[in-house]
Amino acid sequence: MSTLLSICLLLISIPSIIILYKLWWIPFRIRHALESQGIKGPPYKFFHGNTKEIIQMKDQISKTPMDLSHDIFPRSQPHLYSWSKIYGDVFVFWMGAKAFTVVTEPQMIKEILNNKEGNFSKINDGDYVKKLFGDGIVVAEGEKWSKLRKLANHAFHGVSLKVMVPEMISSARSMVDRWKNYQGKEMEVCEQFRLLTSEVISRTAFGSSYLEGITVFETLIKLNALISRNAFKIRFYGSKKLIQSKDDTEADRMEQQLHDSILEIVKKREAEASKGQVNDFGNDFLGSLLKVHHHMDPKSQVSVDEIIDECKTFYFAGHDTTYSSLCWSILLLGIHTDWQEKARKEVIQLFGQENPNSEGLTRLKTVTMIIYETLRLYSPVTTITRRTERKTKLGKYELPANVNLLIPPQALHRNPETWGQDAHLFKPERFSQGLAKSTNGNSMAFLPFGSGTRMCVGMNFAFNEAKIALSMILQRYKFTISPNYVHSPHIVLTMQPQHGVQILLQPL
Repeated sequence: MSTLLSICLLLISIPSIIILYKLWWIPFRIRHALESQGIKGPPYKFFHGNTKEIIQMKDQISKTPMDLSHDIFPRSQPHLYSWSKIYGDVFVFWMGAKAFTVVTEPQMIKEILNNKEGNFSKINDGDYVKKLFGDGIVVAEGEKWSKLRKLANHAFHGVSLKVMVPEMISSARSMVDRWKNYQGKEMEVCEQFRLLTSEVISRTAFGSSYLEGITVFETLIKLNALISRNAFKIRFYGSKKLIQSKDDTEADRMEQQLHDSILEIVKKREAEASKGQVNDFGNDFLGSLLKVHHHMDPKSQVSVDEIIDECKTFYFAGHDTTYSSLCWSILLLGIHTDWQEKARKEVIQLFGQENPNSEGLTRLKTVTMIIYETLRLYSPVTTITRRTERKTKLGKYELPANVNLLIPPQALHRNPETWGQDAHLFKPERFSQGLAKSTNGNSMAFLPFGSGTRMCVGMNFAFNEAKIALSMILQRYKFTISPNYVHSPHIVLTMQPQHGVQILLQPL
């Protein structure tokens, strides 16, 4: 009897020991290792870490109306802003039992993002984010990442980008033609840009249309909202395996819906190729993936699941970041009508009333300055994360293995040492001498698309699309911000206007 009792007590105590090890001992050890080197932060609280404080800060600030100011860091990421003021350029906070070391020191950021010795890897952002990106290029490492990166580079650079310009123009023309219905009226532009960017990525990367991919886009938007809603919720260790929340069930359903919808698009392309309707699966991104999928060498192939993960990633990234940037650009030009006139003058000098062309897009200096300044103030990417693979030297610090690192672009984009005391103001002239000179040689001061080997592969694609859309709008319309506009930037994976952007539209 005593033996049986001992076994029962052992079986009960083992899970408790594991939980205490993960939720108390590991955080205690990491916190001690960091604090001994001067890296401090809000104290770790058992199980929740600092998530309750973060949620409270965000809830409190969301109840306060915001003036029409571009100084949005204290509002959009109040925890990072507040703790940086208390603990300095490098500090640690806790998402549950996971330590996040926040880094805003440029040389350390350079070490992290260049990652020359392979010490810093991508992190697993959680179950919900995995449903959005799968095991695709966003999270892949090693040989798999290299293979996927080469495919993406081929599809979104050089000659391929030039071929995409007519499709971008065609989609933008359809949009500005629709705007005729709003002349002399108020119009909400964000939904217009969501349709535009969805159509462009559908046509250029997948050879289809927005309507053909509408289920994909609608599901991505819902999943994006679900991810944001659960961003700071901590589940008890192992509980997800036992109890599924309503959001867990909904996320599983959305993941399956994404899989089925994209698989249908893939199968359609394969059928078209087998009937000879497209040559060698086509020359777009989907065609490139299918060529590799059917490659004779098994080592060079990608699986169907990998194709679906890549499609999910590029459907999302191809419309969400550009959509966000266009919304903020129109807001800024609607407020600063002097810059709107400067940009319009440049566009008309280069293109007249004709459609933009590839050569002219590279010569749009004023429009480029405006886009850069928009990305500085309202960067779509609000956090860049990595993880230490092993005990790692970073700057003057020695970090333990498995510590998460967080780089906040908003903090860098508003650093007065780089940008001056007016860093929160819209001043596109900062970029008049080009990007490098605007940052005083600090290449890590401007990170809307990341940096290093993992810089966003679609950056040039997004720039071309934004330049074309803005040029074609400026050729036809002038606009101001509506009195009904409510300024409330918020993060839904990317930085977005919570209530849209309303403008008053007038024809030229």
